Amino acid sequence: MSTHPSSDLEHFFITTPIFYVNASPHLGHLFSAVTADCLHRYKLLQGFTSKFSTGTDEHGLKIQQAAEAAGRDPLSFCTDVSERFKHLFVKCNISYTDYIRTTDPVADASDSTGKRIKISLESGHKVEWMKEENYMFRLSKFRGQLLDWLTGNPGAIQPERFYQDVLQWLQEELPDLSVSRQRSRLQWGIPVPGDPEQTVYVWLDALVNYLTVAGYPDDHRLWWNSATHVIGKDILKFHAIYWPAFLLGAGLPLPQAVRVHSHWTVEGKKMSKSVGNVVDPIEKSQMFTADGLRYFLLRQGVPDSDCDYYDSKVVKVLNAELADSLGGLLNRCTALALNPAQRYPPFCTELFHGTMGRATPEDHHMLDAVRDLPSVVERHYESLRVYKALEAIGGCVRLTNGFVQRHAPWKLNSGDEGDRRWLDTLLHVAFECLRTYGTLLQPVVPEISNKLLSRLGVGPDHRSWAALSFLPRSRGMACPFEGRALGSDSGVLFSRLDPVNTDNRKPRH
Repeated sequence: MSTHPSSDLEHFFITTPIFYVNASPHLGHLFSAVTADCLHRYKLLQGFTSKFSTGTDEHGLKIQQAAEAAGRDPLSFCTDVSERFKHLFVKCNISYTDYIRTTDPVADASDSTGKRIKISLESGHKVEWMKEENYMFRLSKFRGQLLDWLTGNPGAIQPERFYQDVLQWLQEELPDLSVSRQRSRLQWGIPVPGDPEQTVYVWLDALVNYLTVAGYPDDHRLWWNSATHVIGKDILKFHAIYWPAFLLGAGLPLPQAVRVHSHWTVEGKKMSKSVGNVVDPIEKSQMFTADGLRYFLLRQGVPDSDCDYYDSKVVKVLNAELADSLGGLLNRCTALALNPAQRYPPFCTELFHGTMGRATPEDHHMLDAVRDLPSVVERHYESLRVYKALEAIGGCVRLTNGFVQRHAPWKLNSGDEGDRRWLDTLLHVAFECLRTYGTLLQPVVPEISNKLLSRLGVGPDHRSWAALSFLPRSRGMACPFEGRALGSDSGVLFSRLDPVNTDNRKPRH
């Protein structure tokens, strides 16, 4: 299990794409954001100082045309749509540290010598003006360096299938890339410095945002060495070929990793405004709660292949895994009937492990699985296969429910000293399992995890990855929670969803 990172690795920088604002946010945008947010929260739990940037890409011909069609000026159109993204991210607990817009204004300031310069109003960083004599980027010049980078860093692009796609692209000649457009055709964009007749190509404008957030040109190294981009597969070429080539051309280090995810379909069809099947994530977060929607996306989202969305699947997954399995376990074990003192009960080593112990081989198998769970979850979070982490957690939750059902603590005689001590021991084990699940689930469902850990009386100081030590009493060590009062009962952990109020259609095969 990881401890606090060493000083040279203590910073982590993760980005989503900046999302194009020619239309309102959809489920795919939220999936990118939730995936990045999960990794950001996980790194914080591990003791990293993490920076997480997202935002909106607001230049280009499509936005110019969309604004014209809406009868709006481009900036007010962009501001309106950008605010919808912000609203969605707030609703779904996206804990970004930086939100950048490519229309962020600049202002006048003075450098240390008194010279007038331009600075970003958002970040306060100096704006650097660059000049080029032509506006074709010699992409072809960097093919060899890109191949060297990828063959020397096979984990730079994940999953593997997308790494192989990029290698295949690089087997072919790379045409040089136009990085500007005629101003007469595209007014909505950043003018090329020194040539007002040209507008900067929107992707060059957009990709540079990552450096801006990292603090380029003066303070970026602290963050840039750990940069990880989370992107959808449709923009892989821009992030795995164009962007690294731009960085090589500028003499800058390449990102640490590009993590790629696939798309969401709706009942087997691509989301499309013309078809009318675009999933509104705000509506769904209200229907299923923010944590419910987060859990479903990360539980069902497989990076390697497209995933299918339909409401009845959401209901089925959330009812089974959050309401019944996890929520039922918590409610059963903290009930007044089993724990009238409402305290974290003591553990009796002799009754569990001794020669006359009551634990079964299945119980020891469960303890081994839960003890190993943090390292399993860590591996899957690191590779952004969150669905595998949730699968592993869910399997352990089922084992714990089986443990409680097998020993039926409600049948024990509380008046008998041995039974009472065994009841406390059973509940202590169940609480330790629940504490582990609540801690590990924080990056995925922060509100549900907070509710679970608060009910167990686990305070903020004991929710980090380093505090995960499972069932220390079984190893002869002290448990910091034993004897503590439980938190107040705030009701069910996750309310069951009524399938009557949702779309019950089945997926098409």
